[in-house]
Amino acid sequence: MAKHRFDSATRIYQLMQILLLTSAACCSAQAADTGDPRELIRAAMQHWRGVTSYSEMTMTIHRPDWQRSFSMQAWTEGDKQSLVRVTEPRRDAGNGTLVKDKSMWTYSPKINRILKVPASMMNQSWMGSDFSNKDISKSTDIIDQYDHRLVSSETRDGHLVYTIESIPHEDAAVVWGREIVVIRDDYIMLKQQFWDQDNLLVKEMNTTSIEFMDNRHIAARMRMYQLETPEEWTELSVDAIDFDIDVAESLFTLSNLRNPRQ
Repeated sequence: MAKHRFDSATRIYQLMQILLLTSAACCSAQAADTGDPRELIRAAMQHWRGVTSYSEMTMTIHRPDWQRSFSMQAWTEGDKQSLVRVTEPRRDAGNGTLVKDKSMWTYSPKINRILKVPASMMNQSWMGSDFSNKDISKSTDIIDQYDHRLVSSETRDGHLVYTIESIPHEDAAVVWGREIVVIRDDYIMLKQQFWDQDNLLVKEMNTTSIEFMDNRHIAARMRMYQLETPEEWTELSVDAIDFDIDVAESLFTLSNLRNPRQ
């Protein structure tokens, strides 16, 4: 009887996964067909994260007089949960970042403390890089707290490419005056620009390499830099990625952030 219940639960879970994937695919196809800017951004985020994902990445911080790299593991589930953990170099191994809903925590093994990142610091640098805490968390604020306008569409290298202007609502708790997002018709985000309240371009992220991994094309290398210091940049490279994996219930917890079990 117990085995029958387990098999039934497994079939239900598998059916739910299929329904989620089918729903995401339908929404993505509709976004491309209609050119709906809000749904294009949503589809691009769904394409990057999948239902769940596990990736191994390298982050390189470049400055005119030095450069350093980190190896990292990352897990995501939906658009609300993510975990990033540094594996190399040894002196930084174990540093981690956990995001659940709109909350974010960091863990440092050197001080053996978990710290909650306040909302006021979400736009601060993540680990000294040009990516902010909000960038790493892949916040979906841009979907719900912005109005979107399709600026243009053009064909590049056989793909239809959409340029979208996103302006935050007046009551949105964001620092940007607007964002410009460029998305390819297969939902790869090619560029993201961040403009301040005075309509000055502050920072920009560009996809510099697209690779075919786990049955889909993805942005395999992304570079972020500040416009005032273009010689300084941070590059995030995806070394391997698996989508739609099984994840343990304990994965996205503070306990696992401190004492890794996956």
